[in-house]
Amino acid sequence: AAAESPRGADLYVTLEPCGHFGRTPPCAQTIIAAGIARVFYGCPDPNPATAGKGPAMLRKAGIAVAEGPLAAEARDFNAPYLTWIRTGRPLVTAKWAMTLDGKLATRASDSRWISGEVSRRIAHGLRNTADAVMVGSGTILADDPELTCRLPRGRTPLRVILDRRGRAPLDARVFATRAQGPVLVYTARAGHAQALAARGIDAVRVKLVRRRIALEGILRDLGARGIHHLLLEGGATLLGSFFDAGLVDRVVVFVAPKIAGGAAALGPVGGLGVKNMDDARPLRVRRTLRAGPDTVWWADVIR
Repeated sequence: AAAESPRGADLYVTLEPCGHFGRTPPCAQTIIAAGIARVFYGCPDPNPATAGKGPAMLRKAGIAVAEGPLAAEARDFNAPYLTWIRTGRPLVTAKWAMTLDGKLATRASDSRWISGEVSRRIAHGLRNTADAVMVGSGTILADDPELTCRLPRGRTPLRVILDRRGRAPLDARVFATRAQGPVLVYTARAGHAQALAARGIDAVRVKLVRRRIALEGILRDLGARGIHHLLLEGGATLLGSFFDAGLVDRVVVFVAPKIAGGAAALGPVGGLGVKNMDDARPLRVRRTLRAGPDTVWWADVIR
């Protein structure tokens, strides 16, 4: 789509050009045919089907190839894909909005709206770039969200509901908006799975381990479906389960300058948690941003 002929030009790309036939022909062949003179790529592709093949094809065709410009930034940009190749599961980002005193909602479960309009646009941008967004059945019951991307020309990802007990009502808005994007439900209730399937909703019946859904199996199934990046949007029970299992890779937190108070008001991460502060999961803050009155934190979970 170049406005001018790319012949003789330099090409900068985050990931090494592929050299294998997959859903598309090798990128390297297209680069050679376009007459590109030099190629600079940020990080190598660990996929065994293509690792090193593309650069070798380019060099054989007389194209100069260099690896490493902005290598750290390229690995960060490609983290979902690299995680998927390495582990077979998606990279997991936990996202939540909370008040300054760490509340997801008031004691009456009112959460609209904690964050401001700018924060909400950023949150929809996260949905736009994720492959799938996941909530628990408690969020469906409490908020009845659509989980769609409301940005202009935005893309609604796969919407995943973890519904162990089959509590999500069949008339929930997430099911009524399937024309805007697919929905997938994991449930342990055979009857609920059958009722969803009868309405054309993709449902997977899962087995329980100690009365809980095995999250590792869910992630493997999503990885097998080609999901590279999973965005967790709550609630506290779902987030706590993923943190307890050590399956969260990144967090994005929106903090509003408000105080909700209330001993009965929920915090963002439930589950068992840690006993000692020394065991609290450390984070490496990657970025902070002022979003109107709010502050947004991006961080990686340190393993």
